Parts: sequence; C-alpha cells; structure tokens
Amino acid sequence: MASILIIDDEKSVLEMIRHNLSRFGHTIHIAESAREGLATFKEESIDLVIADILLPELDGMHVVRHIRNLAGTALPIIGISSTPWLPDREHFDAVLSKPFPVENLVDCVREYTRKRTA
Repeated sequence: MASILIIDDEKSVLEMIRHNLSRFGHTIHIAESAREGLATFKEESIDLVIADILLPELDGMHVVRHIRNLAGTALPIIGISSTPWLPDREHFDAVLSKPFPVENLVDCVREYTRKRTA
C-alpha cells in the first residue's frame, strides 16, 4: 500500500483522514504545520500528499510548490480547503472542498495510488 503524508493544522481532520485511510493498509504520516510537513516529506519515502491549502506560517500553495520542486509532477498531491474558492489545479492533481464525504477522499486516494503503482 501507499505511504501518505497528510498536512493540516486541524487535528480532527488529521485524525479523520488517518483513521479512514489506514483501514486500507496505507502508512500514514501526519504533520500539523507546513514546516513539519516539509521536514517529514524530506525524511520519508512518500507516495501521495494530502495538504490543506490554507495553513498558518506557510500556506499550502508554498508547500505544494516546494514539494513539486523536489519530487516533480509524478507525485500525486490532493489539496483540501474550507475556503469558498478553490485554487486552480495547476499544482494539485485533485482538490476537495471541506467538509467532504470520506468516500470521495478514499476514491481519490485509490485512483492516484493505483496510477502511481501501475
């Protein structure tokens, strides 16, 4: 299964995603800040990133640009956001608006991890 990094400053969101994705055998790494997420990304072998678009200190767009510079476009990145607007998908493979049905996230992760391992 996949090694997934989740970056979000809301603990309840982190735990909900961790709980639901770990049921499918994924290894989950969580980060409560952009800096922690970038550090974890550099230390671990990550197959997919789920990142909140609005984070304190460094925003999610900065994090995604940095990860894209390190890993290129082959690494799937799913953006999540509670804003009324969603960013363009230039840097994201998919964007989900909070609150989102867990099934949508699971389907999205399944699609991108399948593509990555195919």
